[in-house]
This record gives sequence, C-alpha cells and structure tokens, in this order.
Amino acid sequence: MKVLAILITKTATFLLKLIHRGGSLPGQLGQKVCKDILNKLEIKGSIILVTGTNGKTSTSNMITELFHQANKKVISNRKGDNLQVGIITTLLNAASFSGKIKCDYVVLEVDELNIPYIMKSLPVDTVVVTNFFRDQLDRSKEMEQLIVKIEKATQDFSGNLVLNGNDPNVVRLQDVATKAKCSYFGIDACDTSTTISTEASEGKFCPRCKQRLSYTYYQYSHIGMFSCNSCDFQTPKLQVCLQPKNIEKREFTFQNKKFTAPQGGLYTMYNCAAVLLVAKLYKIPDTFVERAFSNISIPDGRNETIQFSNTSCVLNLIKNPTGANEVMKVINEDLTDKAILIVLNDQAQDGTDVSWIYDTHFEKLINDHTKKIIFSGSRAYDIALRLKYAGYTNEMEIYESLDEAVSKFKILPYNLYAVTTYTALQPTRKLLRRDHS
Repeated sequence: MKVLAILITKTATFLLKLIHRGGSLPGQLGQKVCKDILNKLEIKGSIILVTGTNGKTSTSNMITELFHQANKKVISNRKGDNLQVGIITTLLNAASFSGKIKCDYVVLEVDELNIPYIMKSLPVDTVVVTNFFRDQLDRSKEMEQLIVKIEKATQDFSGNLVLNGNDPNVVRLQDVATKAKCSYFGIDACDTSTTISTEASEGKFCPRCKQRLSYTYYQYSHIGMFSCNSCDFQTPKLQVCLQPKNIEKREFTFQNKKFTAPQGGLYTMYNCAAVLLVAKLYKIPDTFVERAFSNISIPDGRNETIQFSNTSCVLNLIKNPTGANEVMKVINEDLTDKAILIVLNDQAQDGTDVSWIYDTHFEKLINDHTKKIIFSGSRAYDIALRLKYAGYTNEMEIYESLDEAVSKFKILPYNLYAVTTYTALQPTRKLLRRDHS
C-alpha cells in the first residue's frame, strides 16, 4: 500500500501541475490509500517543525532558506500547506517509491492542531514554537485547550524545543516536556516597549500557581519580560536575545553584530530570533543567516509590496487580534496620505466568528493621513460598522464585489494598504497584481 500511496500522490501532483493547480489533494488521496503512510517513510535528514499562532510561514521559510544558503539539501512545505494532507503531499512527492527521503533537513510548517499527529508520525528532531494567541475560536477553541494538546504531544519528546522565551504560554511547555532540550529566544526592551498593555492578552496568569504575572515590559499583547511573585515561573535565560536598533529600518543586533530583518515590524524580529537560535543549534554560521534574511522570498500577503505605476500597495494577512494589531502599527508608521482596503470573510478557514475585530486596534488607522477606507468581503458591513464605532469620519465605501472594490482602490492617489483574511488573500492579491505583475 505504501508504494501505491506514493504513486497516486506523485501522479495527482503531476496532473494538477499540468493545469497549473496545486494544493493538498494528492496527499489526501495518498492518505486514503495508506492511512499511516508517514510512519512508513524512511527519512535520512533531521526533521524540524515550526508551529504557533503567528509567524509559522515566515519562520519556516527563513529556516529553509538558511539551510539552502549553507548548501544543504532541504525538503519543506514552503507554500504553507501545513495541515496533515498538505504535509503528506510534500513528503510523498519527495520520497522514492520505496519510501526513502534523502536530504539534510526537512523543515515543516505545522498547524498547531496538527502537531500531535505529525509528532506521533515522524521522528522529529526539533520543534520551534513562535507564540500562542487566541485565534479562530470556532476551529481552535480556547487557547488553553490548544496548549494542553501540544503539551500532551511534547511530554515524551526528547529532541530540541526552540521556544519564544517572551511568551509565558510557550515557556510553560518546559514544565511538561521534561525530556526535551529547551532553548529560548526573545527580544530586549526597545523604544516601542511599554510597562502597561492595552491589547488583547492571554498570558496574564502564571500557569503553575495561577497568580497574576508581573511584567517588566510588554512588546505586544502578552509578549514581554514576565515573572510570578508567588513562584519561580519567569522569563527564562535567553540563548538568543536581540537588541532592536531601528524598528522602522528593520535593524537589530545580536552578539554585537548588525542584522536587517526581511520585513517590517517587531513581530518579524521575533521570527528572526527563532532562526538565529536554530542556526546556533545546528552550528550554521551567521554569514548564512544574513544571506537567508536578505534572500528570502516574502510569503504572499506578509508585508508584500505590489508596485503600481503611480504608487504601491502593501498587502497583509490578518486573522486574529494580536497579528492584526501588529499590522495596524506598521500602517500607522506611514505618516503620508494613504488609503486602506479591508476585506473580511467568515468562511471556515477565516473563522466564522468575527468578533475578534473588536479586540483589534483599528483606531490606529484613524488620523488625518488615512484619507479613505474601502470595505469588501462577506462581512464588509461588520468591519465598516467597527470603523464607524471607532470614530472614523473620513471617506468610507463598501463594495460587495471584490473586483469592484479593488478596481476603485487601485486608482486612488495615495499610498495603499490592503488587509485581508485567509480566503480573501489570494483573490485580492490576484486582482491587485492584475496588469501590474
């Protein structure tokens, strides 16, 4: 059955490529033929998983590029097919018909809910955890339920856990994964750090004794330097701690060496910190880290710039309050006149519950420089109402047709910013790039 599953997956992938299609259907077919196909693979290289609420795609792609720059052979799901069938598609296409995969490293972005299955099915060497935030309540449920699932998956894990040391929800994994070798990354206090957080936060209480945590500083949400006054739970010693020098210019230092992040925002520097820690673990020199940061292909909709004849548009995916708030900060840094397109859908991949928009600081868009906001998507009226409640009084337009919304948006004489949920990302991107690719 193993050979048949691999054959079907490879054939389906080939046929889809003929009609310029991709996706995880091949892996779905392969898994139907052989339910435990991943257990039957023989993988020569080290397997690195990247998971967490935000930053999975960017971090896993940078780690992949790191190894490529070091002339290593890498297998990865660069396009972000991070569910079971997407990962099966990636691995079976890389396998011989006997089920052997010869490479130096396998780097896999893995959806948080799929971590238990993947860790049970593959001989994983390292797990990178970026952060845990409330996200898509209808699918992921409460964050506590999600973390408990991952705790159960890591309790017998004896490999490397690369953890965000500034996230108490991530650091708590160390208490359960007692067999693992834990190492931590984080970022020093900087110009944008605060002593009080006004953002949606899920890290207020100590996971050991349930008392409220104290923070020396917050970076955003519950990310920062924390400690418990009732027990010894606190920010651990960081093996990689970055010092931001200029967030707008994307500059930071590590061990007195200057680096430039591939994208804007403090959250991108956290992704870079994770990459630097992986490089330390696998003894990859900093030269290749620098090359990875400068040569990485930006994932679709992650601070992606689309150039027009008279202006440009920055496209970003938003899916939860914390990630959206960081995008709002990046937009707010632009002090020129601008227009914004917001496309809000509520399909299963987006999360059918859109109440998270009321925990997002859309108020940051309300200033004299935001000249116009255009709304579209299946919940266009909801997001327009949210901005109205926030006090936005400049021009607002709602278009049920995404094509019409983008057409009106592209001709505006301002700097342009588009933010969309999952299912709206590629359709919006395609329309934005039409006649400008």
